[in-house]
Amino acid sequence: MFDRAKALNAATWAEGKPALEAHKALNALFEKAVYSSADKAGMLDLLKASGLLKSDEGPLMRLRKIRGQLLKRPRTGAPEIVASGRTSWIGWVELKTGPVNEVATQNTARVIASVNADIVGVMEAEDRTTLRLFNEQVLGETSIEHLLFNAYHHVMLVDGNDDRGIDVGLLTRRDYPVLSIRSHVHDADAQGLIFSRDCAEYQIGLPSGRRLWVLLNHFKSKGYGEQAANDAKRKRQATRVREICDAHLAEGDDWLVMMGDLNEVPGNDPLSPLLREGSTLRDVASHALYHDGGRPGTHGNCTAAGKFDYILLSPALFGKVTAAGVERRGMWGGTKGSLWPHFKELTRAEEAASDHAAVWVTLDI
Repeated sequence: MFDRAKALNAATWAEGKPALEAHKALNALFEKAVYSSADKAGMLDLLKASGLLKSDEGPLMRLRKIRGQLLKRPRTGAPEIVASGRTSWIGWVELKTGPVNEVATQNTARVIASVNADIVGVMEAEDRTTLRLFNEQVLGETSIEHLLFNAYHHVMLVDGNDDRGIDVGLLTRRDYPVLSIRSHVHDADAQGLIFSRDCAEYQIGLPSGRRLWVLLNHFKSKGYGEQAANDAKRKRQATRVREICDAHLAEGDDWLVMMGDLNEVPGNDPLSPLLREGSTLRDVASHALYHDGGRPGTHGNCTAAGKFDYILLSPALFGKVTAAGVERRGMWGGTKGSLWPHFKELTRAEEAASDHAAVWVTLDI
């Protein structure tokens, strides 16, 4: 919204990828009970690559030391790791943050205002306070076709498992109150924690008196790490979401929506638990009333290989779709921004609201 990790704020994903991988690898090494010679050598290599070997402040990361000593930096000679293991010191490396381009933040508001949904799932918000301020100070001051957009009445976000400040949040209108919240940040299986962020469940009251369950997700990224491990993580996440959805449907909660950035195309195995294998959830993109604007994807240049964002509906809701589509005007589109129309305020790639489109659906409920 306003502030994000500098490694995520670069002009291209590739620029920040090494820092993101080093951040993950260093913190994993720090957590080891005993540091072997190979561990220490690996730490030194990663610290050097991150600009942290001679200072706690690097261009994209910061070495945070609370107690004890991790490494010694002599005036002459090479730095060395002096901690023997996790209990020798308390600390970590954290990603430095920087302000998001102001026009990009305003274009994010324009996307949301243009869709004008009663219920909005937000990907990559820093925290609830930031989301609330964005809603009040940016979204609430946005004009679309000379009409001032009304800010949302209900704003909710539960901190997830990602320490980069990219959590999933919810915005709803006054007549769509949040009645209950369930977080799944602690859900785990034999391999460990399941969700990279959370599978946040919201029970929402409707003007009709009925209730709607909304599940928000942001699955494991495809951008860095090993593909096989990433695929396995997304499949574990999809499997758990399927279990949660099936439990709701078995209890009679037949108005259910699961939406978010799943970081995977529909035909690949990681999404099989949600889209195949007996699942009754329906992708709104498969509805006859869905219009994709001539491009099947939702990310990057919006080719079929970039269909990452989904609204999955229970059977009862799929039959109530009256319109659906994709809002891309906040995206740049190609190297010259010429792949589709965008807001007149969007004049260069750095001003894009996101590299993801907004997927929307209208339901007669």
